Amino acid sequence: MRKIRTASFVSLDGVMQAPGGPTEDPRGGFKFGGWVFPFFDEKLGGLMDRAMGEDYDLLLGRCTYEIFAAYWPYQDDEIGRTFNAVNKYVAAGPDTPLGWAHSHRLEGDLAEAVRALKGTEGRDLLIQGSSEVIHTLLAADLIDQLTLLTFPIVLGRGKRLFDEKSRPHAWTLASSETTKAGVIVGTYRRAGEVPTGSFGDDNPSAAELERRARWATAGTRAGR
Repeated sequence: MRKIRTASFVSLDGVMQAPGGPTEDPRGGFKFGGWVFPFFDEKLGGLMDRAMGEDYDLLLGRCTYEIFAAYWPYQDDEIGRTFNAVNKYVAAGPDTPLGWAHSHRLEGDLAEAVRALKGTEGRDLLIQGSSEVIHTLLAADLIDQLTLLTFPIVLGRGKRLFDEKSRPHAWTLASSETTKAGVIVGTYRRAGEVPTGSFGDDNPSAAELERRARWATAGTRAGR
């Protein structure tokens, strides 16, 4: 069985849109394309290579596929040669041409298509970008490993790594490194259900009991 892994550039507030440049993905009025570039150095490049691994096929959403297909076939560096050689499994409808070599369209329900692909023998499936694919697969509990390259900036708006449909799950930190520019590279592996506990008093005060009763009937308004 294959594993599904991510290697994602994210801001402190979880935005992952257009890390590579201003023209990469300005949709929705996003104004900060290229926010990764000022922090990139040799160490981060090495950590990114390690996060991606040496043996994988790509699992991509339509937008990321189109960005990659317009760039990587024309690059003759190590990443370009790898991306051009591996299989690309793409969540895209029939209107999206798949002209990049070794590209395969995922048909039907995305979660079910990926579940079936995951059950086959082969290389790990590496997700690059593709926020909507990540959302769908987190909701279906299909992602085995998250590598987050977290940059010390807040972008405020844009496509995000997590959404409200992500299935609650605990993750174990498998490794972590930090660059001089403050980028934290952490790899997390699945660790079962979300553990909970309490720092509450075993003998709560009358005021605390009153608060609990009031909030229990207030619904989401209690959040303020």
